[in-house]
Amino acid sequence: MRSRSLLAMLAVAAAAALLGLLGAPAAAAAARPTAVVAMGDSAASGEGAGDYESGTRGEGGDWCHRSAHAYVRRTGLAAEAVNLACSGAAAADVAFGPGTHNTEGSQAQRLVDVAARYQVTTVVLQVGANDDAALTGTGIACIRAFLNPREPPCRGTLGPLVADRMGATAAKVERAVRDVQEAMRRAGYADGSYELVLASYASPVTERMVPVQGLQGCPYSKADAGWGRTALFPALSAALGGVAQRTGTRFLDMTRATEGFEACSRALNSQEWQRRITVDPQAFVHGGLDAAGYHLAQESFHPTAGAHAEMGRCVGDFVRSGAPAAACVAGADGRTHLEGTVLAPAA
Repeated sequence: MRSRSLLAMLAVAAAAALLGLLGAPAAAAAARPTAVVAMGDSAASGEGAGDYESGTRGEGGDWCHRSAHAYVRRTGLAAEAVNLACSGAAAADVAFGPGTHNTEGSQAQRLVDVAARYQVTTVVLQVGANDDAALTGTGIACIRAFLNPREPPCRGTLGPLVADRMGATAAKVERAVRDVQEAMRRAGYADGSYELVLASYASPVTERMVPVQGLQGCPYSKADAGWGRTALFPALSAALGGVAQRTGTRFLDMTRATEGFEACSRALNSQEWQRRITVDPQAFVHGGLDAAGYHLAQESFHPTAGAHAEMGRCVGDFVRSGAPAAACVAGADGRTHLEGTVLAPAA
């Protein structure tokens, strides 16, 4: 009888120890602060919003420009906001791989570490503009066409390439999305235990510009700007929406998130949500001579801090809505509102 009692006591002790071991990770996970994570390129890093984190202002070649005002910090979705996005990043810089961008490695690999330190509730990914979609290169081509009358309009030379470019971009973004999902699995998260949002881009340009826009920081034609607003950006959004469907990801259309507040759309640029051409001599302070050229004007045609505040609130509303897809649309009241369906820009 005493031996059976001893065995029973040992069994209970072993079970208690096992339950303690199993319960420890769960308790540790519950104790971790919650976090919302931003990944991708300049649209998510906060380029244009100012107040960039030390170490991302050009120091040592890191020009990621992560802003204290980036929309990830304005969602209200978690106790902490972690920004892994980096200005100029392509889909390959998000995906797993040995390469670096602006001195930084794979965002997916860093997400594994972040997801171990925090209880990640939401990941927002915004990427693709620097892949075959080539939004920066397209903008430069439109400016060149405006400044040189001998060059044809960019909408004519680049318009026929849009469909193929967006298809190629979608393939690369899809790989990045799947690597983000894999990163969360490696960190111990089950599929569906967190929210993953793929977002498109707010058009910084419009044909509804102030007079002599070329002298006011918007050196491109109204016709080319109209093509960008109603054709180019919606095409990229549609391609990203397709990626979201194929990967089981929620999709947020940001095409119209700054509509009516684009660069050169107002008499005062302080009332706009997208920067005009912006040259920042302070770039030399942190980046030295490396700032010369592109980095000196890298804030151009990016959302302001005010725009990020509105977009962040809309992202938060979208995640809390539970909808699989929706759009953030700027209203005449100066606020960005969540629309229940993805909308095409008004003609």
